[in-house]
Parts: sequence; C-alpha cells; structure tokens
Amino acid sequence: MNFRVEKDLLGEKEVEASSYFGINTERALENFNLQNKTINLNLVKEIALIKKAAALVNKDLGELKIEKADAIIKASEEVIGGKFDNQFKLSAFQGGAGTSTNMNVNEVIANRAIEILGGEKGNYSLVHPLNDVNMSQSTNDVYPTALRIAAIRRIRKLSSCLSDLQEELQVKENDFSDILKLGRTQLMDALPMMVGQGFGAYAKAIARDRWRIYKVEERLREINIGGTAIGTGLNATNKFIYKITDVLQDLTGLGIARSDYPMDVTQNCDVFVEVSGLLKSLACNLLKISNDLRLLNSGPFGGIGEIILPKVQAGSTIMPGKVNPVIAEMVAQVSMRVISNDTAITMASSSGQLELNAFTPLIAECLLESLELLERTVTLFREKCINGIKVNEENCKKNLENSTALVTALVHYIGYDKASELAKKALKNHKTIREILYEEKILPKEKIDEIINPYQLTKPGIPGK
Repeated sequence: MNFRVEKDLLGEKEVEASSYFGINTERALENFNLQNKTINLNLVKEIALIKKAAALVNKDLGELKIEKADAIIKASEEVIGGKFDNQFKLSAFQGGAGTSTNMNVNEVIANRAIEILGGEKGNYSLVHPLNDVNMSQSTNDVYPTALRIAAIRRIRKLSSCLSDLQEELQVKENDFSDILKLGRTQLMDALPMMVGQGFGAYAKAIARDRWRIYKVEERLREINIGGTAIGTGLNATNKFIYKITDVLQDLTGLGIARSDYPMDVTQNCDVFVEVSGLLKSLACNLLKISNDLRLLNSGPFGGIGEIILPKVQAGSTIMPGKVNPVIAEMVAQVSMRVISNDTAITMASSSGQLELNAFTPLIAECLLESLELLERTVTLFREKCINGIKVNEENCKKNLENSTALVTALVHYIGYDKASELAKKALKNHKTIREILYEEKILPKEKIDEIINPYQLTKPGIPGK
C-alpha cells in the first residue's frame, strides 16, 4: 500500500495515497473510531453544494483564479453526485461541532480539484482545502446552513408522503363507511361506530401532522452562511455574504434567506428542537394508529379480529401458519426511535455554550435520521398495510351484538340505574341486550328495535326520537 505524507498543526502523518481525504480526516477517523453509523451523506452533499456556491462567488469577486475555481466547482458537483461517497467514513458522533465533517469535504474536493488540474493528491499548492475550498467560510456557518437545507428537502418529501397516507386513510373511511363495529374505551366495550369513522379519525390526525410539518420549513429558511466562526462575519466580505445567499437560492431552488443576526443562528439550535418536536408528534400518532391496527387485527380467533391486515411474510419459525402484523410493528419501532431522537436533540440543543453549540453533529444525525426514517416508513405503512386492509364484518357484528354497548341507548327512556341492571342481567345470563329487553317487555318490541338500531347510535341525537 502506498502512502503520502501530510502535515498539520500537530505534525506529520501518513495518508493512503489513493485517498481523497487528507490528514485532518485521517486523525478524525482515529479519534472517533466508534465503528458505528457514518456521517449522513445528504448532509455531506449539502456541504459540497455550499463549497460550489462559495467557489462561484469567490470566482466572480476575483478572489479565486478562474481555473482553480472551476476545478473546485467541478469537484464539488462530483461529490454532490455521489461519486466519492466512499470517502466519507467519519462517525456521525464527533467532537468539534462538525469541523471534521467540513474538513473531510474540503479535503476531498481539494484533492479531486488538484487531479482535475493535472496534479497529484496532496499537492495543496495547487488547491488548498482551507485557503481555497473553505475561503470566506467556517464550519460554524457551513454546517448549520447545510443542515437546514438538508432538513428542508427531507421535510418536503415527508410532507408529500403524509399527504398520500392521509388520502389512503380517507379512502378506507369511505370504503368502510357502512360497516358497524363496537367502539371501545380503555379497551372495554363502549358504543357502536362505523369502521370508517375510525379511519376518518386517523386521517384527521395525519392531516394535522402533514400541515404542521409542511409549515415548519419556514423556521429553517434563515441561514447564517457568511457569519463565519461566531456570526460576526470576520474574513468574509459583505459582497461575499450577500452573493453566496443569492447563489444558494438559485442552486437549491429553496426560499432560504440570510439571517439579519447570524450570531443567533450560529449558536442557537432551538429551531431544530421545534422541527423535531413536530416529528415526535407525528411519531406519537403513527405509534397509536399502528397499535390500534394490531389490536383490531389480533387473533385471528383468539383476539378481536375485526380487521384483517395484509399478510406480508410468515411469522414464526416454530408455529406453522402464524402471520404477524410486521409492518405495524415496524412503524411502532420507528416511532419510538424518532421519539428518542427528539430527546437527544433537546439535550444537545440545550447543552450549547456561549457562541457555539459543540453538539450539532448529534443534532444533525438525529434530525436527518428521523426525517429519512419517517419518510420511508410512512410510504411503506401506506403501501404494505393501510392499502390492503380488509374488514371481518361477521366478527364486527358478533362483537357488537354480544356486548352491552346498546344498552346506553335506553338511558333516556328508563334511566341509568335500570339500564345498568339490564346490562348486568345480560352478562350473567349470556344473552344480548336485545334478548333481555324482549323478555322484560319494558317497552314495545317495535320501540326497542327503533331505539337500539345501531346505525342510529353512530350519530348525534337521542335514538328513537
């Protein structure tokens, strides 16, 4: 294996000759050798986009020679396109507020630009990772800006996926609008309802999540690029600061804007907590819905068994014929992960000190993971679970008729105490409420049938009137 020697503040170090990253990344690989998840490539590509924007601006301002700037721009585009994904191996969890990630991108772009200019990797006299690729920038304005752009892109995709899920739930609301079932409170028999009404309630919850997540993009549009190290803009000219925001708007197609107080955006991460909080709200709804579906699907003979979830894979290595609600279980686990990510983001954001938050890598990893997981999970939930749900109408009817739920309709006519007495009698004698009412002859048979008509009991008003 061939090596090249590079040096930095701490001394010299060998770097594999074929590597596009350099000494800073090499040290970080050793220092953060956690052998776990690597840095999010969507974040890497947004950092590379900022490097391209900076090179375009510095070229326009005459700060970078045309040939050098063009090489940096081309190298940045290649990173954005995924050509060098294997060069970004750093752990997602790293000290330095993201400096190692920024340097990883700087070095890969610099060494690729050197190649484009005909030089050999490591010859930083041609293109320097800091002097040229990182010109007029700091990790502390590049990293938060890249994270905001990456988050906005994922938010838009997630919002679209939620819209599709909401629509599918509304389809089920309509499809099952005339099928009666037993409603339950605290897992105990309650009142009759339509199967479709349950799906309508789910659709309303997801609609709220979709709208909240769609709107929260606005919070992320304010960027601090040009603020450099602490937000004062040292080493970045006013022309650069204004131009790079315009260029990023053009490159991303997003409505991002320069912060009027970059120091705020540099040190305060509460916006990420706000976004994560809304993702947690979505996770709570998905967890509740998925657990409801598992309960209603339970059985098929020893449980509730009122709905039938699509069968997607065999469920047991020892029990032949068993099929588990694996998609709903996956949704529940992802939801739990998002909720735990929100806790990490909250702690990391509140742990920032003075002019910088050193824990932005944790915020970035957790936020982007939550967004990416939810986007894919919502799609799979819709395609592999919600879309194929069927109703076991026989079980729905049996559970409703065998319950004491219908007795509630009589309260207006015979009072709560008498209704309770009838319910107790029905349970003791293993009879339906209808059978007990016929036997007791408290009301005429025609009136009884009119009052305990389950279809009336799913609507507002007093049944039989």
